[in-house]
Amino acid sequence: MKKVIVLGLGKVGTLAAELLHGAEFDVTGIDINPSKTNLPFTTKVIDLSSADDVAVEFEENDAVLSCLPFHLNARLAKLAYKAGIHYFDLTEDVPTTKSIIELARTSKGLMAPQCGLAPGFIGIAGASLIEELDECRSCKMRVGALPQHPTGLMGYSFNWSPEGVVNEYLNDCEVLEDGEIKWVSAMEWLEDIYIDGIKLEAFTTSGGLGTMCETYLGSVANIDYKTMRYPGHAALMNFFFHELLMRERRKEAGEILVNAKPPVNEDVVYVHVSAEGTIDSRLQRKEFVRAYRPIEIGGKMRTAIAWTTAGSVVAIMEMVRAGTLPNSGFLKQEDIPLVDFLATKTGAFYAE
Repeated sequence: MKKVIVLGLGKVGTLAAELLHGAEFDVTGIDINPSKTNLPFTTKVIDLSSADDVAVEFEENDAVLSCLPFHLNARLAKLAYKAGIHYFDLTEDVPTTKSIIELARTSKGLMAPQCGLAPGFIGIAGASLIEELDECRSCKMRVGALPQHPTGLMGYSFNWSPEGVVNEYLNDCEVLEDGEIKWVSAMEWLEDIYIDGIKLEAFTTSGGLGTMCETYLGSVANIDYKTMRYPGHAALMNFFFHELLMRERRKEAGEILVNAKPPVNEDVVYVHVSAEGTIDSRLQRKEFVRAYRPIEIGGKMRTAIAWTTAGSVVAIMEMVRAGTLPNSGFLKQEDIPLVDFLATKTGAFYAE
């Protein structure tokens, strides 16, 4: 895998392309209207709604990374499948992932959706803790992408795709509970969590577990994923979506929220993973807890959510190129060894 296409040159897509270039991939960035200049990689303007134009580009490359909204990915994955090249994306959308799993059954290349932060890195960290235990009774994964200096009752800024956030807040959530796969409502199961003395609340959101429930069915009794926010956020979002019926107007809901709480540069990504079980018949609790903040990459400060998301997929692509991971079929995040992930050039950011 040498020649890579990155689709979508927003903040995350541009950074992913830069990281791939820095990892010595031959990168082409594609967007319908790329406005950035002085980038270290080649860019092209292509209408991604044209299947013929996209197919030509795919046939000339070894892999494609989609950094586009989730609703575009199923069609692009099919085109990558037809071209026989590797496919990567950052989607949290469950139906999109299920359609890609079907393609992977007969794919020549590797089909690897859900390679961002959550799903993505959080599953890699969770699986590593499960592996440390002889028997695991529960694994809880939590991620919060937040402003460092919150204002207002909501305590939030939309540094991530509003479409993705609304999707996560409204779609049902898959969990393992008492050894059974169940579906529960989003923005429920509220709990308090403290990281570095900061009080946060956590609640269920959709898509963060990827394929972990299916993988660990029969071996781990309880697995769930929750999003972390500052206290009071869940109650306000439940009011907004359910009492005001904005759940029926998703596009408008996203526009309202971003207008009210635009992105900030000084953000923080909290990661809190815990697993409980036994080692030599003794009950123990393992934890992976981090607070990731903006860092300088390529001479520019990058937001925490941008580099943790882009860096995750780039590290995985480095591992595929090196032969550490398979080069065909479907890639589960829980099958990626954390120690090998952290040993890559890009994955090292998560260890610092």
